[in-house]
Amino acid sequence: MVDAAIDIQEIRKQFPILHQEVNGKPLVYFDNAATSQKPQCVIDALTHYYETDNSNIHRGIHTLAERATTAFENTRKAVAKFLNANETEEIIFTKGTTEGINLVATTYGRKFIGAGDEIIVSALEHHSNIVPWQMLCEEKGAVLKVIPVNEKGELIFEEYVKLLSDKTKLVSVNYISNALGTINPVKEIINAAHKVDAKVLIDAAQAAPHVKLDVKALDCDFMAFSAHKVYGPTGVGALYGKRDLLEAMPPYQGGGEMIKDVSFSGTTYNDIPYKFEAGTPNIGEVIAFKAAIDFVENLGQENIAHYEDELMAYANELLKEVPGFTPIGTADKKASVISFLIEGIHPFDLGQLLDAKGIAVRTGHHCAQPLMEIFNIEGTVRASFSVYNAKEEIKYFVDALQAVVKMFK
Repeated sequence: MVDAAIDIQEIRKQFPILHQEVNGKPLVYFDNAATSQKPQCVIDALTHYYETDNSNIHRGIHTLAERATTAFENTRKAVAKFLNANETEEIIFTKGTTEGINLVATTYGRKFIGAGDEIIVSALEHHSNIVPWQMLCEEKGAVLKVIPVNEKGELIFEEYVKLLSDKTKLVSVNYISNALGTINPVKEIINAAHKVDAKVLIDAAQAAPHVKLDVKALDCDFMAFSAHKVYGPTGVGALYGKRDLLEAMPPYQGGGEMIKDVSFSGTTYNDIPYKFEAGTPNIGEVIAFKAAIDFVENLGQENIAHYEDELMAYANELLKEVPGFTPIGTADKKASVISFLIEGIHPFDLGQLLDAKGIAVRTGHHCAQPLMEIFNIEGTVRASFSVYNAKEEIKYFVDALQAVVKMFK
């Protein structure tokens, strides 16, 4: 039963983009794993900043600069609370999950990982959690190892444990797979890695809108996520790191804000988190990021997860009746992603035909080509649900699939 806090019609009213027609049909947006839509409160926060407070931050003494700085740092406090971090200094603003992972690979990795050391990722990762580690391994002579998956798209935990050794320096895995929706046992993964003194980075890009994140309970060493997947603006994200690790890491980029003093004889660096935030950041978007977090917390993540689980169950039941429907990824624990193929119809064709009916889904390899190779497919069609989606939209989507199947017969 859905919690009374989830009033789908009231929630939908808050998302202006949903109330339009695409190709002459009401928009059905099922591409939430790529990016979520933005509620009016986020749009208003962004507009308010540019209309009333636009100024650079941290160094100005005038009123606009102080207002902008306060709002910017309030978002840092909100993110720290959202992740249950010990302190706001453990939160670094980035451009998104990708930059967060690259930051750790570039700074922690270059300093603490050397020739012969091992880094472990999983076969479920998207390219942003593969390529930075490949680049680091190539540079330092380290070795990248991969946790295999079973036919359901679940990590094989026993094989992961076999990969761990005193050579393992870092494990980097996603919390939820963007391509399949698999929810990984990250707490168990972290515990096992810590037994061999390896550090762990959790890619929480897909988890942030669906799961209550708690870096203290998980005891992860790093966690990265993006604002735009959790109803916030694009180009903004956050990296969490334990204080002692961040303090031991060299800066990421050189420039303003990351320094204490600069002279031609040498430079001293700022304290965390500013040591990692060179240059003028995405100020307005960071400020609007807080509105997105407030939106999620006002609804309650447990309520959101409960409602999305209902949408998933409803969709899975209806999709069984679609001829040729084959789900890709059938893990026991999944978030609101359904990745699938329909026999005899190329995913790209299916995506275009659904778009003609106003339905936005994702087609292709989902930036997870190694995973697609494991399943021996080029890609899938991916429908991913969010809290503003309705069962009526799922019914319309399944009816549209049925019509496409008939057309190809």
